[in-house]
Amino acid sequence: MFVKNLIIFGSTSPFLQAYQQSDLLGKGIYLAIVAASVICWTLLLYKTWLIREARKNSSQFKNRIDLRKGNLITQEGDGEIKEKQPNPYFEIYAVLKKQTVELLRKNHHVMGQKEGGSYLSPTDIDCIEANLATAIAGQTKEMDKHLFILSTIVGLAPLMGLLGTVWGILISFSQMQSQVVATSNQMVLGGIALALTTTVLGLLTAIPALIAYNYLKSSIRDFETDMEGFTNDMLSSVEMRYRKVDIRD
Repeated sequence: MFVKNLIIFGSTSPFLQAYQQSDLLGKGIYLAIVAASVICWTLLLYKTWLIREARKNSSQFKNRIDLRKGNLITQEGDGEIKEKQPNPYFEIYAVLKKQTVELLRKNHHVMGQKEGGSYLSPTDIDCIEANLATAIAGQTKEMDKHLFILSTIVGLAPLMGLLGTVWGILISFSQMQSQVVATSNQMVLGGIALALTTTVLGLLTAIPALIAYNYLKSSIRDFETDMEGFTNDMLSSVEMRYRKVDIRD
């Protein structure tokens, strides 16, 4: 029964009928709009999954960091967290740890023990902060990757639908001129119906693409703000533990 109803729906669907009656260019426009729609939904689902996984993994890692916040640089067991991808918080933490350890070792090597051990100067803190800002930008760029496709579909799909409309009307009037008057009305109506279906398909593709693009951009911007807050918390913890005020003569 389901297959029978599907066949009946397919045979009466104006989209399928219009596709079957269209010429080579018309079918190409149909297929291009359908392909754009498939790309739109695929990208939406993938990016939504990516952002949710990033938030979940990052939240788990942040909870683990909070348990030993006073000992960020020396804590062990990061390898098991690293396997959970995507995890922007871990990537940012890895940059913080690497830069801090390198600067501490450098300061310790230069100053030795006469200054009371390793420390981070305000200049070192600024250097770490700059590297963390770069890390945040890199993670944001990764989540923004391929979103330009959605914005392209938003503008391109209605234009493709309009192209199908103009082409269908052009073909309709061209056929009307070559046929007898008795059948011209039927052909004009059929041609207009064929042309309008491409406009409908174009809008049905562009509207979800616009909603998806705005939703994903908003989600990424919110997560970027969260990353900045997480970074500031870690940097403050490191600064409180290792900073030493510059001494000037």
